[in-house]
Amino acid sequence: MYILGISCLYHDSSAALLKDGKIVAAIQEERISRKKHDISFPINAIEECLKSEKITIKDIDYIGFYEKPFLKFERLLYQHLQNFPLSYRTFISSIPSWLNEKLRIPKILRKKLKYEKDIFFIGHHLSHAASSFLPSPFEKAAILSIDGVGEWTTTAYGIGEKENINLLKEIKFPTSIGLLYSTITAYLGFSVNNSEYKVMGLAPYGNMNKKTNPYYEKLMGIIDVKEDGSYRFDMSYFIYHYKNKMPSKKLCSLLGGNIRKPESDLTQRHKDIAAALQLVTEDIMTGMLNNIQKTTKCDNLVLCGGVALNSVYNGKILRNTKFKRIWMPPDPGDGGTSTGAALYAYNTLLGNKRNYQMKDAYLGLEFSDNEIKKFLQESNIKHREFKSEKERVMTAAKLIYENNVLGWFQGKMEWGPRALGARSILSNPTNKNMQEILNLKVKHREKFRPFAPVVCIEDADEYFECDKPIPEPTDFMLMVYPVRKKWQNKIPAVTHVDGSGRLQTVRKSQNAPYHNLIKEFGKLSGIPILINTSFNIRGEPIVCTPYDAYKCMMGTGIDYLIMGNFLIKREDNPQDMWDSEKYATD
Repeated sequence: MYILGISCLYHDSSAALLKDGKIVAAIQEERISRKKHDISFPINAIEECLKSEKITIKDIDYIGFYEKPFLKFERLLYQHLQNFPLSYRTFISSIPSWLNEKLRIPKILRKKLKYEKDIFFIGHHLSHAASSFLPSPFEKAAILSIDGVGEWTTTAYGIGEKENINLLKEIKFPTSIGLLYSTITAYLGFSVNNSEYKVMGLAPYGNMNKKTNPYYEKLMGIIDVKEDGSYRFDMSYFIYHYKNKMPSKKLCSLLGGNIRKPESDLTQRHKDIAAALQLVTEDIMTGMLNNIQKTTKCDNLVLCGGVALNSVYNGKILRNTKFKRIWMPPDPGDGGTSTGAALYAYNTLLGNKRNYQMKDAYLGLEFSDNEIKKFLQESNIKHREFKSEKERVMTAAKLIYENNVLGWFQGKMEWGPRALGARSILSNPTNKNMQEILNLKVKHREKFRPFAPVVCIEDADEYFECDKPIPEPTDFMLMVYPVRKKWQNKIPAVTHVDGSGRLQTVRKSQNAPYHNLIKEFGKLSGIPILINTSFNIRGEPIVCTPYDAYKCMMGTGIDYLIMGNFLIKREDNPQDMWDSEKYATD
């Protein structure tokens, strides 16, 4: 049985394919379209999912869609009528997309895919919950789904047991921790639904003491937190429920200044506000989780929704609550709901037993050595072919040890927003200048943002103060832990200002070449850790194809690219090739 899961028309469109209950492909549309956070119908991702199994749409038995459009439209009508006439402009501007696309999903599926069978419309937070619980290692777990908003709900908790998910309580729009985080993100001059993680990275530069950071008290003053962990906002400080922008004049006045202009200087006030936001988020999350654990009496927790991408807090959950184990999927945000929709249809609606556990994130497009070689030859790109796997790994380790920046393009593309060793840029964490080199020469991004360390699972506890046993979500780069003090000065390029690192752990069973490379670098440097950052430049999706990878290298300061079994040196090739008429396909 094949089931296709689809998420689209809001942000981070994606498609996922299940075969007899197991995810065999999952792809974000942005990786193929090259449009960051692409919201469009994921026709390219769907086609690639089908192609991976050599099937057509006729072989699909069911489609699962990640939300209920009419329920979401009901909320839209209600919020705009409630806030009329303030909401008039926003309402008028939003109606065309609803009438043309968002309310016509069945018609779009039949027109674009020529699909004629059954479609399941699954609640937004049920899709989130299913994406996290059903592929988890747990038979039973508490579930917390928390994001901006889905239909009416912004926060929901419940229990998953075997194939069943029961969401017990919810908090409804417009109160939303996710939208609070996005509002302050906009206030600090960053883009909403894209740059919340930048605010998380900025927070440690601010005052993280609740007693002395004045913005913590100000933000907590507009939130009514109940004993059971639920919360309500004073909505007089917000306008997102009736306007297409986030910070209100009243909120700006509370925080002591106007909205920061993008790319302008970040002052200490901005950093302190980011710190206060992170502190507020952590306090509210901890209160909710303590109540959820008390209510459900579960030792296991699965977390989902966009707020679950707050890796700084994720690393504190087991220390601050009574939960003993935690799990999140590689993409707990809206992009990941296509997997949840498909799994919920198969396991819960159709009643099939769970037979799948997500142990790695390598679910995307793959290019064979023959395909890569054809691209290199047809493009007249100078390259060298390795004679063995050992030569490839040893060459890569030596290049990184010599402080080169290396593009690493291997196997199936990762699922989710993090590069996990399939489409990664790798470099030397022991070089104190490497963070600056990567930011200026390659990533073209803000200097305050940290880079992630990648370490083999068996070595992680030596270098990081991890929970024990080390939670599986570290495999997906979803948890931040302190770097042990004796190593902080030895791996300065991956040690953040607060002494932490958002580590990725690697198991040999997941990705043997990547695991071997880290170990080989350790033989040369004495420290088996690499810098791993996503293979892209600022504002672009992670690379997908050989062309994307080569173009990225030639447009940046990446020194070498190892793509499949081939080595390409940037200096050996014309610097303008990547922008030639033949390959300029942005």
